[in-house]
Amino acid sequence: MANQYKLAKEAFVSNLSGGSRQEINLVTLIAPASVFLWSTLQAKQSLFDPYTVPACLVDFLLNATAILFAMTYYSGNLYAFNSVFIVPALAILVVSQRPSKSLEKERKAPKISKDAQEVDPLPIKPFVSVYRGSMLVVTCAAILAVDFNVFPRRFAKVETWGTSLMDIGVGSFVFSAGTVAARPILKQQLSGVSRGLGSRLWTAGRHSLPLLLLGLIRLWSVKGLDYAEHVTEYGVHWNFFFTMAFISPFVALADSAFRILPSYAILALLLAVVYQIILDSTELTAFMLIAPRTNLFSQNREGIFSFFGYLAIFLAGQGTGMYILPRPDATSKEPLRPTMLKLAFWATLWTSLLFLCTDYKYGLGMQVSRRLANLPYFLWIAAFNCAQITLFCGIEMKLFPDVYKTTDKNAQKKRANEACSKLLRAYNRNGLAIFLLANLLTGLVNLTLPTLTMGDREAMGVLVGYMAVISAAALGLDYYDISIKL
Repeated sequence: MANQYKLAKEAFVSNLSGGSRQEINLVTLIAPASVFLWSTLQAKQSLFDPYTVPACLVDFLLNATAILFAMTYYSGNLYAFNSVFIVPALAILVVSQRPSKSLEKERKAPKISKDAQEVDPLPIKPFVSVYRGSMLVVTCAAILAVDFNVFPRRFAKVETWGTSLMDIGVGSFVFSAGTVAARPILKQQLSGVSRGLGSRLWTAGRHSLPLLLLGLIRLWSVKGLDYAEHVTEYGVHWNFFFTMAFISPFVALADSAFRILPSYAILALLLAVVYQIILDSTELTAFMLIAPRTNLFSQNREGIFSFFGYLAIFLAGQGTGMYILPRPDATSKEPLRPTMLKLAFWATLWTSLLFLCTDYKYGLGMQVSRRLANLPYFLWIAAFNCAQITLFCGIEMKLFPDVYKTTDKNAQKKRANEACSKLLRAYNRNGLAIFLLANLLTGLVNLTLPTLTMGDREAMGVLVGYMAVISAAALGLDYYDISIKL
């Protein structure tokens, strides 16, 4: 890459101040809005059963390209763009009260006794798959879109203080990883078998090794290809894969603290508060922001110290997973209502704490910083993700109320698959592998195309093609029943 063009690309994503949290909420509202329309079409019209080529195309348009266009072409008309999905969904609900044919058949089918095949205490939760899949779609779309002019600069990562769409994306990736990390802990609690610290650290190390290798490969490729990089994001050598790699061993240590303080949410908040106190009472903030990069430690200070903020975010996600993953009471009229109310409670609590931290009149007047991964950033990520999951949970509760009302494990799995977009389920199934593919394709596009000088229509053509390739890869892996665990 020519040095002048490399410097121009680095300047294109540097020294940015972000945008408002309200606008970020409007952009990301497209994900629940499109899922709302998808769910309405499936619940009332059985549009995606069977999953034909036209059904797949509609799925792609609703759940992949919609968010892409929201963050690019229609970023200036977000109220109108959201209404394009919400209004038709409401109209379908008004004119059609017919449940899907598949669910009608399921209800008429004879029930299998509980003794014949017990239900899974940790079943597939469609709203969890949809939430994680949507988050990955947003992340994959943004990491390439940011390199084009069609992507507003206010959505790109801020330099130090402020909020942006991409800032919420990286934190949400960590939070969502935490939600599913609760599953092994819940299984352990159900089995009644306790694992020692050594065993937990060994398992964590095996999970971390592939991520460390990916981090080293990314470091080598970025330096070897003279690829444009934003040093103040993580440091000279550090990258996001290193952050994810070191989380697992520290979470294994946190499991020991969980036995003393049995709440991952409180552990997360405690860690975030202690980290913030250190930032405020020492020279750490100044060191992270303005110190010269004279050695390996100071060169990577952002990645090293922001890790503790991301660890807190992961633990908050794990705490959320502890109450959204277990099977709900299938005997109630709305099995998911207690889960949704609990999610709404935590979303309200995190939002209230965020207000107290950041409001200049009634609070502490602190600023959000992804670069520091400080307390306001932690609270913002926790509040945002709990609110998003609440919306997805509410959609499933209203449109697919019978997912868990069965005594047969296979029947419950079938109903869960009917209530979840196949595309989003495929993204969720191989999330890290798809994210890695997105990074590789992003690098390929940037090395072969002049992204800075391309017009909006050309850029959108490239971005839609890019999302189509990633989505095809995700669906292909799912079709052949391949799960890549990294």
